[in-house]
Amino acid sequence: MHVLVVTQYFWPENFRINDMVAGLHERGHQVTVLTGHPNYPGGSFTHGYRGKRVIQEQYEGIRVIRVPMLVRGQGSGLKLALNYLSFAVSGSLLGPGLVGSNFDAIFVYEPSPMTVGFPAMAIKLRTGRPILFYIQDLWPESLVATGFVTHPVLLRAVELMVRGIYRACDQILVTSRAFIPKVQRLGVPLERIHYYPQYAESFYRPQAPDLDWARARGLPDGFKIMFAGNMGTAQDLFTVLDAAEQTREQGIQWVFLGNGSVREEMEQRAASRDLSNVHFLGSHPAGEMPAYFAQADALLVSLTADDLFALTVPAKLQSYLACGRPILAALEGEGAQIVHEAGAGIAVKPGKSEVLANAAIQLQQLNHTTREELGQRGRRYFETHFERESMLTELENMLEKAGQR
Repeated sequence: MHVLVVTQYFWPENFRINDMVAGLHERGHQVTVLTGHPNYPGGSFTHGYRGKRVIQEQYEGIRVIRVPMLVRGQGSGLKLALNYLSFAVSGSLLGPGLVGSNFDAIFVYEPSPMTVGFPAMAIKLRTGRPILFYIQDLWPESLVATGFVTHPVLLRAVELMVRGIYRACDQILVTSRAFIPKVQRLGVPLERIHYYPQYAESFYRPQAPDLDWARARGLPDGFKIMFAGNMGTAQDLFTVLDAAEQTREQGIQWVFLGNGSVREEMEQRAASRDLSNVHFLGSHPAGEMPAYFAQADALLVSLTADDLFALTVPAKLQSYLACGRPILAALEGEGAQIVHEAGAGIAVKPGKSEVLANAAIQLQQLNHTTREELGQRGRRYFETHFERESMLTELENMLEKAGQR
């Protein structure tokens, strides 16, 4: 089978689509990737890319076609909108001629923006190949939740756009069961919607802690709660800072790995409040994350209190479960339900620093054996529901079925 993958983000940007593409390639399928020039999350083009021309290259033996686009900048406002629009336009105009027609199905990866669907629609119009659209982020709901779009007229226009994209797709895949009624509301029949949760790459697995390794990389001693990933407004990290202040006397150390739009302000606030129990260790390759997670007593996942985020399952949750560490979740809805079902830790309502602080203290007061059992339960749940090979087989089957139709 030959699969065309359309994604605005791709290696060296750190998204799970990199592993999905590699996984299909490992199984003997031919894969072509239509994407843009890497500029996430830093906001400028990286690794020698400039964004102004078409580039064709290889990634682990996979053909990658990059179309021109504008840089995203700091991830807000007009620059971000132009970034989304530029990939949609160049992918739609140039993509059909660049990718040809020798493929069986089109797989669209959409962590946001939804406009990534337009190049796929243009290619389908030319080739007639089916589209499988993989939704990580609901529009227009996420635009409202982040404050990116608030005007009713614009939101109605976005909703009409999304309806049109859904109508052009043969199958819709969703990362959360709670997304299904939202997609149905925009006119997609239930039989065309499939729950397909995110998995974690195979390198996410339990490791033994190493005190010398941890100290050499700036990790503090003591009870450590670790957050890893994008540090943006959606993660509600200022509430986490408040919880860190409330647990300073208990000696709980809060460690942040990653980068994002609020990191600089987070560091400034932590310094101004003399939060010596808060540590920012920067971004690291995904392959190093299991070693870092092994040093943590609990792994933190948090989202802002919002109706949309209650429907969302953060991608880091699968990675945390895979590494077999206790989880502290400031989540509602679908994400909290997974933590409860797994018996992997504590889930509390988001946006309440005192509640989060009390949950952190509760985890600290558990004995080591009990915390280890929480992590082991999480790993077992992961193996049952989110294991890479079984999820790739499911994707493979859906692509083959669509291609046969």
